Amino acid sequence: VLVVDDEVDARDLLAVVLENPRVEVQVASSVAEALERLEVFRPDVVVSDVGMPNDDGYTLIRKIRTFHIEDLRQTPTIALTAHARGEDRSRALVEGFNVHLAKPVDPTDLIAIIAELAGAMSVGR
Repeated sequence: VLVVDDEVDARDLLAVVLENPRVEVQVASSVAEALERLEVFRPDVVVSDVGMPNDDGYTLIRKIRTFHIEDLRQTPTIALTAHARGEDRSRALVEGFNVHLAKPVDPTDLIAIIAELAGAMSVGR
């Protein structure tokens, strides 16, 4: 799982919540750093904050969906954001995220959604 969030505490908390012997978690603090990670790391799922300075989560999802490495273009993605209105959810899905989750998210729910997305991806490979 690749976790992208500009807030250190949020990023670290997600990494701790998701880390277990069967899950490798890498983190990035920006869109640019996430794209660098994707050059060498092939996550089953990307979890990204939407509201980041400079390039936001929508920029990231557009870049993932047009990435030069074809396999990564279909990587399941979760928008994890404080933007929780209906129109925020709609925009996240229209932009290309597979799932929109509002912060704070229940860790058990997040883990279940990641497992479901990763499982669906492994069936499709």
